Amino acid sequence: MKRIERVLTALLCLALLLMTPVSLAEGETKTATILFTHDMHSHFLPVNTEDGGQSGGYARLYTLLQQQRAEYAADGVITVDAGDWSMGSLFQTIFTTSAAELRILGSLGYDATTFGNHEFDFRQQGLSAMLRSACAARDAGETLPLIVQANYWPDEPGQEGYTPDDDVAREAFEAYGVQEYAILERNGVRFGVFGLLGSDAHGDSPMSGMHFEETAQAARAVLQAFEDEGGVDFVICLSHSGTDDADVTSARSEDYQLAKAVDGIDVIVSAHTHSTLNAPVEVNGTWIVSGGCYSENLGKLRLERDASGKTHLLEYALIPVDETVGEDPEIAEIIGEYKAEVAENYLSEFPGMDSFDKVIAHLDFNLDQPGGELADKALGNLITEGYLYAMENLAGEGYDPVDVALVPRGVIRGSLTAGDVTVSQAFDVLSLGVGADGSAGYPLVSIYLTGKELKTGIEIDASISPLMEIAQLYTTGLKWEFNNHRMIFNRVSEISLVLPDGSTREIEDDKLYHVVTGQNCCQMLGKVTQLSKGLLSVTPKDRFGNPIDDGGTYDSCIIYGKGGEELKEWYAFAAYLESFEDTNGDGVADVPDSYRQPKGWKTRDDSISPAALFKNSNKFTWIAVGAGLLVLALIVLIVRGCVRRHRRKKKA
Repeated sequence: MKRIERVLTALLCLALLLMTPVSLAEGETKTATILFTHDMHSHFLPVNTEDGGQSGGYARLYTLLQQQRAEYAADGVITVDAGDWSMGSLFQTIFTTSAAELRILGSLGYDATTFGNHEFDFRQQGLSAMLRSACAARDAGETLPLIVQANYWPDEPGQEGYTPDDDVAREAFEAYGVQEYAILERNGVRFGVFGLLGSDAHGDSPMSGMHFEETAQAARAVLQAFEDEGGVDFVICLSHSGTDDADVTSARSEDYQLAKAVDGIDVIVSAHTHSTLNAPVEVNGTWIVSGGCYSENLGKLRLERDASGKTHLLEYALIPVDETVGEDPEIAEIIGEYKAEVAENYLSEFPGMDSFDKVIAHLDFNLDQPGGELADKALGNLITEGYLYAMENLAGEGYDPVDVALVPRGVIRGSLTAGDVTVSQAFDVLSLGVGADGSAGYPLVSIYLTGKELKTGIEIDASISPLMEIAQLYTTGLKWEFNNHRMIFNRVSEISLVLPDGSTREIEDDKLYHVVTGQNCCQMLGKVTQLSKGLLSVTPKDRFGNPIDDGGTYDSCIIYGKGGEELKEWYAFAAYLESFEDTNGDGVADVPDSYRQPKGWKTRDDSISPAALFKNSNKFTWIAVGAGLLVLALIVLIVRGCVRRHRRKKKA
């Protein structure tokens, strides 16, 4: 009996041991290698750099991915992207019909990605069409990445903003298999992966039609779901929210605030702000990482979770994707097929621009993408003069002469380097958006503003751009001077209209002026009154001075070419480049040397002299002065009262 008892006891212990694998696994050391990118913006091909090299390109990126996967094969290796994989090059023109960006992520072996705000540039209908195109490719045998998105979904019936398009989008989400989170096991390591879209990114996608849930709330719900499903070894958040790499702890660093607010996230891949963090930021047990934009780097983060459950950083690197990296031939071939598709299905619609690599102009100098500095920029001048050229030479009949052309910093997406300028490079500079025709590229629009509203628009440039650089404006037709020491919303001290002959004229507040800009800029101008809580007012109008009422899209203001097609921003720019004189006799237009330097339409004078500070003051300065004088008067009265009281006590 004792022998039987010992055998039964041994069997019982063995059974208990076999029934508790999770408790044993919790005591193991787990090592993870996380390969990451974000904000690649359809940069399938390398771009030239100012030093004569190249940056980016998916054929080179794949070479690095394969090398890293092989080197760390003993780890749990996962490859992820944090959104904005579309919108930024000619490849986006086949977004809806071919889902090229999502399919190339599959070809590169990505495990998971999320949506960025630019995935919604083609609106709900376009995103739905893209997902259906991707499903067709998957049905044909292609491998696609998972899409995880926890806080940005189509509206449900009964929710504010719901439309029938939400049902179509939801069906497309379900068909593709978009989910709030995923648990992926790689070489014995369980990864919990989920996606978020931040509040700023939500604000940057006004036509998305999606329902936004606060990020921290959504993150906590996902973390609870991971726990309910038995736990994971590493939690990765693909966050299209952003980090201010100049001040990581600032309120504008949404991902820093997320990490502070939510316990249990191991890694945040921080996208949207195009930040480059050369070292990971650790806060509340979370590692925040960013590797820059346009596939310029492959990010690598290696973590170890020891037997006690504590996570250690083993390695962090941003590996440059440059000319020193060889191109993978299979990926290069796939990209070549997409290039041919772009030429056939999109470029063929634009006279003279029918080839991806056609040289349209030559540059002897660099034209840099404008940065954060509040100053005039040559590339901005070139773009707006291109708008005027297009209105005079490409637009159909019935348009008035243009007084002012505007382009905001936010839509200028690239630079031009010295050398040949191709069709694709010109497109890259103004690559955002989609028109009412469903075709890629924002169209130009024709609107009218009063002189007072023109001044308000320029005041936004001077007062808001230091806080929001994408709001900075570049113009042709206006000249102004600003002073950063002046009162906000009154920093412009002088402004005048510039006529075609170069002379200037005073702007009349009540007069209507014809303005040409891109559709996105017009939409932003239309929201000035709302965003400023009524402090500022800009209302785009028709030629008769009537406010434009078409739901805020400004589709009714689109400028059409002579053949009835939408006149795209990028095409206006490219056609202007091609129009320059061939000074070298090689059959290619040469960009004039006059564009080496900015035109100087906006200048800065930070004098603190009273004359400079109060010149042409508006109501904001006088309100501030009045408030200051009132406060000063109150202080004087209080002091006088105290002195009198003190004297009475002394006499008593």
